[in-house]
Amino acid sequence: MPFGEAQNKFKNAAQAGDGAPDVIRSEVAWTPDFANLGYLAPLDGTAALKNQDDFLKQAVASTKYEDKTYAVPQVIDSMGVFYNKKMFKEAGVEAPADLDDLKTVAKKIKDKTGKTGLYLRGDDPYYFLSFLYGEGGDMVDAGSKSVTIDKPEGVKAFKAVKELVDDGTAKTDASDGWENMMQAFKNGDVAMMINGPWAVADTLTGSEFTDKDNLGVAPVPAGSAAQGAPQGGHNLAVYAGSKNLDASYAFVEYMTSVDSQATAAGELNLLPTRTSAYAKKEAVDSEIVGFFKPVVETAVERPWIPEGGSLFEPLRIEYTKVLTGQTTPEKAAKATGDSYRKLLEGWK
Repeated sequence: MPFGEAQNKFKNAAQAGDGAPDVIRSEVAWTPDFANLGYLAPLDGTAALKNQDDFLKQAVASTKYEDKTYAVPQVIDSMGVFYNKKMFKEAGVEAPADLDDLKTVAKKIKDKTGKTGLYLRGDDPYYFLSFLYGEGGDMVDAGSKSVTIDKPEGVKAFKAVKELVDDGTAKTDASDGWENMMQAFKNGDVAMMINGPWAVADTLTGSEFTDKDNLGVAPVPAGSAAQGAPQGGHNLAVYAGSKNLDASYAFVEYMTSVDSQATAAGELNLLPTRTSAYAKKEAVDSEIVGFFKPVVETAVERPWIPEGGSLFEPLRIEYTKVLTGQTTPEKAAKATGDSYRKLLEGWK
């Protein structure tokens, strides 16, 4: 099932009481939403939860809702800059530390190779979050129940991504962004893309990366206020209406075990959620896991609220409009904030 369809298909099946899977691999933002709707079985005291102290604290946060555990963290991730080492060497540049560096590096790459520096995915606001955090902003503040996307920091973030496209540092696409971004990077049409460990296996199938050592990964460039990337990942959750609860608990326990996570790290470069899995040979030998582990440790947590997943569509609309010149950063920030306040009843 395509990732983009999974959330709504599970909701529809669970609501109808027909066709929902016993276990769902839930994107971290979906878990509190499903739990709030009553679609997930609480896991406290079940066989699904073993050696809980071994899980990374930041991975556990998204599995909780109203003091109960509704999922088990399977993988955790964040984002970095993937870059073409051969192209960087030809241009005589190193991975950019901040946005000013990014512009300088992109110009040198263009001058030396004729290729664009960065592919900035324009149809998925998740790829915007690093820029938002870099300007000191966020979508919302769950603690104070405040919308923050339309504060000055949010406007600055929209301006930052617009400038990257306007000055030629980056190219973008508002449709089929994943496929276009991946093909551009794999074929050597661009020198960089922002992505996560889930993209490594696909990247290494590209003609530019038949030698896997040509792939470099660096932290996302800092903005004017900070450097940060969003915390993501997937949890395994059990459908509350399952007729096979015991088997479901056992399956979740197996798939989130140390050995299963180590295998995923070695074969797919996916980051474990268990501390002890990082000591396993498969994880130790993965250069990508080694890079992303400290990135994940400093990643910015998203708001673990039932509406968390719904925050992205209003942001996607305005982010795409900014990148394609259909609106201004100021109007985009305001429109997104207005949408959030309609979605989050009673929030400031």
